[in-house]
Amino acid sequence: MVQRGENGILPGMSLIAANNLAKSFGPVDIFEGISLAIPHESRIAIVGPNGVGKTTLLRILIGLDYPNAGDVHHAKDLTIGYLPQEATLIKEGTIWDHCLEVFEDLIALREELEACMRAMSDPSQADEAVNRYGSLEEQFENRGGYTFEVRIRQTLSGLGFEEKDYHRPITQLSGGQRTRALLAKILLESPDVMMLDEPTNHLDIQAVEWLEAFLKDWDGALVVVSHDRYFLDQIAETIWEMTPTLEVYRGNYSAYISQREERYARRLAEFEAQSAFIEKEQDYIRRNIAGQNTNQAKGRRRRLERLLEETRLAPPPKEPRRMHINLTTKGRSGDLVLRTHHLQVGYHDEGKPLFDCPDLLLQRQECAAIIGPNGAGKTTFLKTILEKTPPYTGKVQLGASLEVGYFAQAHEDLNPDKTLMQEIDDVSKGMLPAEVRNYLAKYLFTGEEVFRKVSTLSGGERGRLALAKLSLSDANLLLLDEPTNHLDLPTQEVLESVLSDFPGTILLVSHDRYLIDSLASQIWEVDPQGKTLKVFKGSYTQYKAHQLRLQEIQAKKDGVESAVKGADEPNERPKKPGKALTNYERRKIRARIAAIGKEVASLEAQQSELSALLENPPTDSTKVWQLGEEYVALQHQVDDLMLEWSHLEEKLGE
Repeated sequence: MVQRGENGILPGMSLIAANNLAKSFGPVDIFEGISLAIPHESRIAIVGPNGVGKTTLLRILIGLDYPNAGDVHHAKDLTIGYLPQEATLIKEGTIWDHCLEVFEDLIALREELEACMRAMSDPSQADEAVNRYGSLEEQFENRGGYTFEVRIRQTLSGLGFEEKDYHRPITQLSGGQRTRALLAKILLESPDVMMLDEPTNHLDIQAVEWLEAFLKDWDGALVVVSHDRYFLDQIAETIWEMTPTLEVYRGNYSAYISQREERYARRLAEFEAQSAFIEKEQDYIRRNIAGQNTNQAKGRRRRLERLLEETRLAPPPKEPRRMHINLTTKGRSGDLVLRTHHLQVGYHDEGKPLFDCPDLLLQRQECAAIIGPNGAGKTTFLKTILEKTPPYTGKVQLGASLEVGYFAQAHEDLNPDKTLMQEIDDVSKGMLPAEVRNYLAKYLFTGEEVFRKVSTLSGGERGRLALAKLSLSDANLLLLDEPTNHLDLPTQEVLESVLSDFPGTILLVSHDRYLIDSLASQIWEVDPQGKTLKVFKGSYTQYKAHQLRLQEIQAKKDGVESAVKGADEPNERPKKPGKALTNYERRKIRARIAAIGKEVASLEAQQSELSALLENPPTDSTKVWQLGEEYVALQHQVDDLMLEWSHLEEKLGE
């Protein structure tokens, strides 16, 4: 059950606290003995293997599910935004309508303002309407009335929606788009606590980076379940590992990995020291219980029995059940693995290519990571290399002695009507049934699971089966299309380790920046706007550093130009420069500040004249309306000038 504190705030100012939670489904225990607290402004990530109960725990914490034992407490008037892995979101209206629901109070306030404007045309209501308009307009502006539509556009754009999508009916959206639409609404609502279950599943790299920047600036509490290790490195400050008990680690994902290894080593050493002590004592007792030292042996036995009864002995540390992959190559390929010449990627029936490629070169033991937004043509590019899709123009040349293995994002090479045993038997080169079962066990399929049909598998299970088939290909060139999709963190860690040691060549399409950073020696970025593929020689970290340097250079250039231009153009606010202003730029800004002062004084004088006229309004209602409109327009000009003044003063201060 979910309970609130008596005064609304819990001890330690936690927004949500839980004590001794347990959950089971029938005879299966999911977890037990979980106690936790979610403080203000916390950044918590829940990790653990699939099936350990992460989603169930989230649902219990927000009251959508109930524990079999324990209780949950919420602070008074707490607001929670919850993003499930797959949003149902079955409703009428468009994405834009869905987001506008967040701002119903501002929309109502805007309608009141419009009613006041209409009332100004009635002489009997004009005075009251003008006074009420001023009060309402101040409320409307302070609460973001003039910016909420801009916020909606920024959020939808950041999450990967194009403007043409804003007014699409929700009923026409895919499952992934509905999840993104719900995420947009949650971000706009800005609740006290956000509970996000796999928020990056349907986002490309650009959208994930936008979400990271948003969450870093957001001042609420965040609890997230995610398999995106790079995302967790950027936003998490505490890691909760479900084992299925709850282990707490301070820091981001990389810190958690380091601490987890240290904690395991320490617990193993404690267990081994404890076992060695017990074994030594038992050996002494056996050797001396009937000899000359019988009294000492009996004394040690009593002390050992007391120790075993009264002391909480260290249990043997448990390592998570992990998949075992063995990627071997049939033979060494030539040094030249892939070369393209004047290649354009796309479909002839569409009449234009998706993008142009420079002449690419991939050599043996390199890894090229192909990145870019969803729908840019990355999978089409892989299929062009595989000769499943012909080039739009140009040609692809593959090197000598290549054995190609392909991991398809949609796992279309898996037959939904076959069992796991049959799928492996198709590529197993004469394995006996017992050998097939043992092989599948390495990929965490045990017992009767091996007789399940592919159609019954989850996304993560399909991924593991596809990897099992890929491992039997003996390929020395791997084309991998989103290989970590739906895989839990332990499996991703194993796959990363195996691919790092792979002796062949890899062409990788992925949104998993952690995997890309670990493997890639080249970054091939598809730019759908420029319709080109850009090549960067280096790791993902080096690529990001290069991008940042380019942005800083551009920001400095734009800052200087904007400062000078802003001094000449009154209505354009100068951008923050990237370096100290020159004396010339400072003189320009001071001159602009002086000019703003004169303009504001002039506008306020005009407002005073209009106020005097509205105190004794003319009989013509149209004239009253015009006067009201002029007054509001003047106020907006004053507000814009004062904001520009503030920015210029900040610039001088810097």
